[in-house]
Amino acid sequence: MAYLDHAASTPVRPEAIAAWHESPFGNPASVHGVGRAARRALEEAREAIAAHLGVTAAEVVFTSSGTAADNLALVGIHRGRRRSDSARDVVLVSAVEHPAVAATADALVTRGEVAEVVRLPVDEHGTVDLAAAAELLDRYAGRASLVSVMTGNNEVGSGQPVAELAELAAALGVPLHTDAAQSIGCPGWGLPAATPVAATVSGHKFGAPVGVGALVLPAGWPCEPFLHGGGQERQVQSGTVPVAAAAALAAALAAALGSAGASGEPGVTVQGLRDELVTAVSAAVPHARLVTPLAGADTGPDTGPDTGADSGADTGPARSLPGIASFVFPGCPADALLMLLDAAGVYCSTGSACTAGIPRPSAVLTAMGDPDAGSMLRFSLGWTSTRDDVQALAAALPAAVDRAGRAGRL
Repeated sequence: MAYLDHAASTPVRPEAIAAWHESPFGNPASVHGVGRAARRALEEAREAIAAHLGVTAAEVVFTSSGTAADNLALVGIHRGRRRSDSARDVVLVSAVEHPAVAATADALVTRGEVAEVVRLPVDEHGTVDLAAAAELLDRYAGRASLVSVMTGNNEVGSGQPVAELAELAAALGVPLHTDAAQSIGCPGWGLPAATPVAATVSGHKFGAPVGVGALVLPAGWPCEPFLHGGGQERQVQSGTVPVAAAAALAAALAAALGSAGASGEPGVTVQGLRDELVTAVSAAVPHARLVTPLAGADTGPDTGPDTGADSGADTGPARSLPGIASFVFPGCPADALLMLLDAAGVYCSTGSACTAGIPRPSAVLTAMGDPDAGSMLRFSLGWTSTRDDVQALAAALPAAVDRAGRAGRL
């Protein structure tokens, strides 16, 4: 088996499993000894996560997933802002957001809470156009409740100029949220240091179990809860917080950031293995076209996020996440190619979203203006990936591409 879908979910790290099993039983809201032990473990996890992210512990709000954090950020911050200023009836998001952000923003329109969702355009590499974004922010400054731009794209890996956008937005009095689900846990991909942002964390992207995430919510930012109950998590996310899950999240984040980006291949980083995969795919299928911007490629000016010290991650024009390599295979329906690779024991993903069994072209590639939006596969590597995975893909690809291409011509 060659698992090349770590961007969807990566295996749980042993450190997270150990933290889960070692966590005390009890409800952290209980005042007796068992409850106090659970509360201590919960707050220790919160403090550890905050330290890794460069924020205060009070700013870390535990959620059940990255999607829950995105919803809380968009809906909660919008409602909080609109409560004090009814003119705030516009939300700005990038044109390449994950559905957890894009669909949530659209739902605010459907429910009559927002008059308009403004999409920030991207260039041919999937990176937000800073000049266009600045013009739109200025135009809607008096009406915008918030702006949301992901840190790194989940389909093609493009890094976004979050630090610059946060500065632009803050100068106009508009808060910025970033979906950092794909970047948190990657060494060198921290949150902007100069300007506070709300940020989404998704545990199963870096080795925590599915079912736990967090929202970094800066102190003093208005946020209306949409779950009501006991008022846990700063009264914005009611419900008993699962202590074991929070401890596992903290342990997985520490392990991911402490690994120096290591893959499962001794002495090779995830980014190094990703670069080997790019070479292997290009050799196996010469007409395949890489759509992930890599360091050294001619992709325009550097607009990557401000992440502090250099960790060896891509610092090229549109800096890319270290584990993602997405290709288009012209003439090959992505869903057909995916299933052919699946039959060969190679597991990856498409850039398509299927609704009621109807394949749809990648919304990200469509926003990038790519004519082959229906022919993209994403290969994503993680902490367990090895050269055997890359070699299995390279061996299976030529026959799969040939068969999918013939199917596409029918």
